[in-house]
Amino acid sequence: MNGDKARIAVVGAGRMGIGIAQVFAYAGHPVDLIDIKERSEPESARILQEATDQIRGNLKFLASLGLMDERSVEPMMGHIACHDSSELETVLPQADVVFEAVPEILGVKQSTFERIGAAARAEATVASTTSTFAVDTLATYIARPQRFLNTHWLNPAYLIPLVEVSPGAATDPEVLDGMLALLERIGKVPVKCAPSPGFIVPRIQALAMNEAARLVEEGVASPEDIDKASRIGFGIRFAVLGLLEFIDWGGGDILYYADRYLENALSADRFASPAIISGNMASGRTGMKAGQGFYDFSSRDLSAYQQETMKKFVDLLSHLGLMPAPGEVYSGQFKV
Repeated sequence: MNGDKARIAVVGAGRMGIGIAQVFAYAGHPVDLIDIKERSEPESARILQEATDQIRGNLKFLASLGLMDERSVEPMMGHIACHDSSELETVLPQADVVFEAVPEILGVKQSTFERIGAAARAEATVASTTSTFAVDTLATYIARPQRFLNTHWLNPAYLIPLVEVSPGAATDPEVLDGMLALLERIGKVPVKCAPSPGFIVPRIQALAMNEAARLVEEGVASPEDIDKASRIGFGIRFAVLGLLEFIDWGGGDILYYADRYLENALSADRFASPAIISGNMASGRTGMKAGQGFYDFSSRDLSAYQQETMKKFVDLLSHLGLMPAPGEVYSGQFKV
């Protein structure tokens, strides 16, 4: 990569490709957005114009929120050049990093990577934005698998900070380090993930969404109340504490016994504790109160950690308008 302003090519002008192009243009990178699908010239021009209009609209939205000066919108748009499929072989040799963002159809991925592999220069990093296919499967379609890895962005890509980065068996460690550094420079929060179905977030959220649907199916609560509970109870806590951090905070033993109750009460083995929870119980690694859990708390200032965490909760609740104001106090009695 040529410094902080690597030239980026995005192959695929759908929702994800548009979002990634915007992210890099916003960060000042030159970007080539390529509509890979074979279309008539008027149709391709329409698709690319719609992509341009969407990016401009998103940037104006950010400006309306005070996140940027509206006068910066058009200069940022100037970082993006749009191309139809016929221009791919001309454009890709200039790119330092190529992001594939075509539909999740294996045959489409294969044909796209064959063209990318033939056109991209040998030193370019190539990344798929797939949410479905393992990196080592896709690597068989690329000319230089050592320069290839998966980068799973979450929609909307221009807002969600997280990018799950999954290197393959052949990925050069320097390519991985370069991608992580590039994503951090543009303000993203990358996490490294082994090749596994569902990466991290989709795998967790699939379970949560299916369980929410079951609650409706079983008549436990209305969709409105389930969503209210998930936003205000589930979402707020896990915006501050990670899932494993939350286990350690409350105690792995609490989860272990809750799992056993739910497994028996609902006659559903999906609530059975994984072996790592049972193993932590057996070894006394029950979390913060034990000094060890998924994290090591033995050398941490627990009072400062707890206060810092609770402050984050209060700040978030206050921002969302969910932190109740205190009642007025007269002579030790609350005025209501």
